[in-house]
Amino acid sequence: MTGGPDAVLVMGEALIDLVPSADDPRTHRAQPGGAPANVAAGLARLGTPSWFAGGLGGDGFARLIEERLASAGTRLDLCARSALPTALAVADPGPDGTGYHFHLDDTATFRLPERTAEVGRFGAVYAGGLAAVVAPAAGAVAATARAGAEHSVLVVDPNVREDRTLDRASAVRRLRELCGRARILKVSDEDVAVLWPGASPEETCERLAGENRLVVLTRGAAGSTAFTPDLERASVAAERVEVVNTIGAGDAFMAGMLNWLGDAGAFRAGGAVRLSRDRAAAMLTFASRVAASVVAQSGTEPSRPLTAGPAQETPTPSLRPQARW
Repeated sequence: MTGGPDAVLVMGEALIDLVPSADDPRTHRAQPGGAPANVAAGLARLGTPSWFAGGLGGDGFARLIEERLASAGTRLDLCARSALPTALAVADPGPDGTGYHFHLDDTATFRLPERTAEVGRFGAVYAGGLAAVVAPAAGAVAATARAGAEHSVLVVDPNVREDRTLDRASAVRRLRELCGRARILKVSDEDVAVLWPGASPEETCERLAGENRLVVLTRGAAGSTAFTPDLERASVAAERVEVVNTIGAGDAFMAGMLNWLGDAGAFRAGGAVRLSRDRAAAMLTFASRVAASVVAQSGTEPSRPLTAGPAQETPTPSLRPQARW
């Protein structure tokens, strides 16, 4: 196994989203998902070397997930495997986004070992999602994140999910601890409201950035803002798209952001926390265009924009969509 200074180790869950059919909402189609798996596949499709460290089961759904990740170019050397079934997330799309109802118990999805010995081989280590809060995966994610913060660049997207099967107090505690170790943190305004209630998202992100990290706040159709340790802000409006699907758009934004940072060499020598305002805005523009490529289609696989790569200092102004991520 190899890695590299611009490669990303992604730790977390790969599961199956059961999504209502556009033709008949009473029927559901199986779609590979899970925020970390979406990020790993998105990174590979955008050209960033990615290794997925998750749990794969022994059923047909697991084979579907493995085929999706492998076809994207994601390496699966660090996956754990068992004969257990794959976790399911039943999607419930609505006007304000997509809710989920989870079937998680006794699945291969959350049987993953810690990867503390491998983190030093990668430029960045990503953690977050359900695996960060669901046992027994949560302990492995926490241990790997601690090592990632020490030997690499820890990237966290808490991706807060609420469901009757999840212990809210425990989940909030685990996710706040994880975010506290991150050097690069992406949060939605909804994440902030759950994890740090009582202050505005902007105030919270400014405080978190002041602790020597790059913080990106996403607000769906209202665009995104990057906060740097020197308390500079860069804001970019979201892209205008014809909305077909919002599932996986936030993960595509995360993949676009990490792809941009990797291409810019920003995982090295603290580069991510030293971005200028113009560079941060260029990163946000690129990530927004990657997210828009998912919103405009029925699947969750992003495509690479033709402009706004790392060499671009000043982003092209973009327009707001009618979607949320």
